[in-house]
Amino acid sequence: MKTVREGELLWRPSKARRDRSQVLRFMQWLKEHRGLQLESYDALWRWSVTDLESFWHSIWDYFGIQASAPFERVLGRRDMPGAEWFPGARLNYAGYILARERPEATAIMSLREGEPLQRMSWATLGDKIRILATQLRRMGVRPGDRVVAVLPNAPEAAIATLATASIGAIWSCCGPDFGTKGVLERFRQLAPKVFLYVDAYQYGGKRYDRSSELREILQGLDTVEHAIHVPYAPQAVEITPAGNVRSWDELMDQPRIAAADFACEPVAFGHPLWILFSSGTTGLPKPIVQGHGGILLEHLKHLHFNFEATRGDPLFFFTTTSWMIWNFLLSSLAADVIPVLYDGNPAYPGPDALWKVIEESGATLFGTSPAYIDHQRKAGIVPKQRFNLERLESMTLAGSPVSAECMQWVYENVKTDLWVASGSGGTDCCTGFVGGVSILPVYAGEIQARALGCACFAFDEQGREIVDEVGELVITQPMPSMPVAFWDDLQDRRYRESYFDVYPGIWRHGDFVRFNQRGGVYVLGRSDSTLNRHGIRIGTAEIYRSLALLEEIDDALIVNLDLPDGKFFMPLFVKLRAGRQLDQPLVRRVGEQLRRDYSPRHVPDKIYEVLDIPYTLTGKRLEVPIRRILMGMDPDKAANRAALRNPAALDYFIEFAKHRHDFPRSGQDSGRGT
Repeated sequence: MKTVREGELLWRPSKARRDRSQVLRFMQWLKEHRGLQLESYDALWRWSVTDLESFWHSIWDYFGIQASAPFERVLGRRDMPGAEWFPGARLNYAGYILARERPEATAIMSLREGEPLQRMSWATLGDKIRILATQLRRMGVRPGDRVVAVLPNAPEAAIATLATASIGAIWSCCGPDFGTKGVLERFRQLAPKVFLYVDAYQYGGKRYDRSSELREILQGLDTVEHAIHVPYAPQAVEITPAGNVRSWDELMDQPRIAAADFACEPVAFGHPLWILFSSGTTGLPKPIVQGHGGILLEHLKHLHFNFEATRGDPLFFFTTTSWMIWNFLLSSLAADVIPVLYDGNPAYPGPDALWKVIEESGATLFGTSPAYIDHQRKAGIVPKQRFNLERLESMTLAGSPVSAECMQWVYENVKTDLWVASGSGGTDCCTGFVGGVSILPVYAGEIQARALGCACFAFDEQGREIVDEVGELVITQPMPSMPVAFWDDLQDRRYRESYFDVYPGIWRHGDFVRFNQRGGVYVLGRSDSTLNRHGIRIGTAEIYRSLALLEEIDDALIVNLDLPDGKFFMPLFVKLRAGRQLDQPLVRRVGEQLRRDYSPRHVPDKIYEVLDIPYTLTGKRLEVPIRRILMGMDPDKAANRAALRNPAALDYFIEFAKHRHDFPRSGQDSGRGT
């Protein structure tokens, strides 16, 4: 592979691509309908974050949002948190999607690993949404009630989400690989009325029976009045975990309901749509409530202007229902785009499985992680030699920092005339803050620009904007898709502590970022102690709660290190009880415990024994300073020994960082410049 330097020009859009750009079309619309003459993307972005009300009003009008009651103004209260968007408006996220219904057109494509591609028409999708929504209403589900699920990335999950939203109930979902404890820690907080589940799933050609875990989960959710069993495969045998269990097939075996005979529940702009969980570092996972209107506007904007979504085109992101990308993929239905849902291992039945999905679906956009690209490189896969990728026009790389070499590999091995974009955002707002712009050049390792309507900057420790230096990623103006609240969070205490504890009134996201002079962006990994593996954010508290059940372990500290080419290294450091040894049986039990309680992503890459875990004088583990030391920061800058309860505990980690036997030094140390 040709050697490429960070910041080197890799691609420029052709005139044909620029001419069909959604961004330029929007700029022309602004000129005709708002009298705005904006000559560049940078000018458009600056207008979008300095005249918030005019920008978001234009988004409402441009996408033809229909409301059963009009809004009084675009932005009522402007405070963060607590901004009030489009007060007075009443609408429904699912209602906007169902209004796209074109009976014979394809709505969804889906497949399970090793199986053929399936297509679901809009007529079928619409019928199933209306039938399930009607059945939920008959079960007594009302606006504001919670409907939760353990489901794979399959059409049933999309149907259930939209049916729930259509009646104003609130959706939340985990993938079927989540452990019992992980599911209960999330869903118990919501006091759900209905629970949907599969009792098995397949991954890498192996079927995993989850029936015993499902019984335990249902027993732990004592507010559930109705459980709905979704068959994972046609030959699946229905189980009865507990209580009042209904069969999905039985519920759906009803006469079709015409669109004219079904009414979506009109709700306020900020009425809860779904609850996503982004694990904090202390306490239970944070239940992030996002609203109908904010998600609809934000996703329409991002799909069109950062992904160039085109009506009738298939869009394929490799994801699970546990990642916010799945929710974003579902919203492609609102843009008349066809989501391609894949359930399974991306390397089964062979390492090139996802390229076959792209070929068969005719996807024009493929979203994946840098780690997947690295896997393809190591496996010797050259997609352009094996597959017809004629329809593929763009790739989005997300979930971890993207190296220059990763992007270069795509151009050399997939397609030379490809818009390769990188992006970064968060579960918290269910969108990207920075991402691709098709009318701009692509530079190696660089995210092209800030997203419209997102006033994001790099701040130093004094709260000053910095350029060409690494700082904290902050957002200085409210966005409609920012959380409505955290569920059951009195006076927004947890919400404020999560994002507004460092810079009052300004959102601090918890990522290190560097902006250059031309507006390009480098997101360099987490600045806080949250563990980010392939876009899935894991709270360290989850790890510690599991380890507390192992009598051999007295204390522990875990960090996750962002490495070149989208790789990760997640070491666990343990202090053992007297007389115990870190042997293979204990290492195996740690992995089994974390898989059972949470997921395979929670299992560390390697475990090390230490004499002591470093703590501050106030009793907090030194997760962030240790991470910075391991990534190469000067220890004297990373940690203040005078503030430590046990300063000598730091010495082990300083020596560990010097030798780095098990992981390479990142080319972009997260601590650089801070």
